[in-house]
Amino acid sequence: MLVQVKTHVTAPLALDPPVFLAPMAGITDLPFRQVVRRFGAGLVVSEMVASQEMVQAKPGVRERAEIGAHVEGTAVQVAGREARWMAEAARMVAANGARIVDINMGCPAKKVTNGLSGSALMRDPDHALRLIEAVVAAVDVPVTLKMRLGWDDDRRNAPEIARRAAEAGVRMITIHGRTRCQFYRGRADWVAIGAVVRAVDVPVIANGDIHDAADARAALAASGAAGVMVGRGARGRPWALAEIAAAGGWSPAPVPPRGRALAALVLEHLDAALSFYGRDLGQRVMRKHLGWYMDAAGTPPGVRRGVLTAPAEALERRIDAALAPGAAAA
Repeated sequence: MLVQVKTHVTAPLALDPPVFLAPMAGITDLPFRQVVRRFGAGLVVSEMVASQEMVQAKPGVRERAEIGAHVEGTAVQVAGREARWMAEAARMVAANGARIVDINMGCPAKKVTNGLSGSALMRDPDHALRLIEAVVAAVDVPVTLKMRLGWDDDRRNAPEIARRAAEAGVRMITIHGRTRCQFYRGRADWVAIGAVVRAVDVPVIANGDIHDAADARAALAASGAAGVMVGRGARGRPWALAEIAAAGGWSPAPVPPRGRALAALVLEHLDAALSFYGRDLGQRVMRKHLGWYMDAAGTPPGVRRGVLTAPAEALERRIDAALAPGAAAA
């Protein structure tokens, strides 16, 4: 199975397998997306890019969108509350090679919603549609949308917004199965995503609490969605999407790295991060990834602490000891 995202200027864009990497601030940078793509994912989505800050060239913002935007199977996600900035940011990322522009209407963080962006837009569907229309009109590449079920349980308006967004030209919609006021508490309501599936004729992707193949099967069965998007389940396990795709019969099974193969993968990820950010920032950014890799590998607590506190010159040796055979005795 594949997801076909239609565009008004080209043939349908095939996203295969229908297992996608969710945008996660501070996590889905280019080095991590490259690792996930290596194992296999139908689509990877960049960190959220603040539209006005990007257009006005705020340091660090434009780099997140531009670097890797041209890579096949990559979407760049833009966020904001004003149509002119959203449209201009979309034009900029498309000009720099983005194959898909995704609109963020799902971020629940207070610093985003207090600025009337992210999931706060679901409280004002008319304004949200003006932003969507501006982005669709600004670019020739497909425009997609990511949102939640609604702002709170009294305003679960995702089906209505999805219908209007599809009529405005959005070609795929991803729904996180929680309201904004739930943040990440409780369980994602995959059944409720089904109401969005029934409301539109564009592909709908299920997101939220999908960590493995069993979760993906349950989410697809409950929602009727065309595919799944994986977020936190990929932390420390960049091959998780490929495992889900293999279980669904969409692609060959990956060989999850273990021991020295895992240590080699992590060192490659580290080298990419150091090249991308510079040595000091790269090491700080990688600390959380190293923790997740060791969590997934079951690294003993003492060895784990040694890696996370190691100076740069000792890090490679510590990673090898933590993840290769014999780590427990290190």
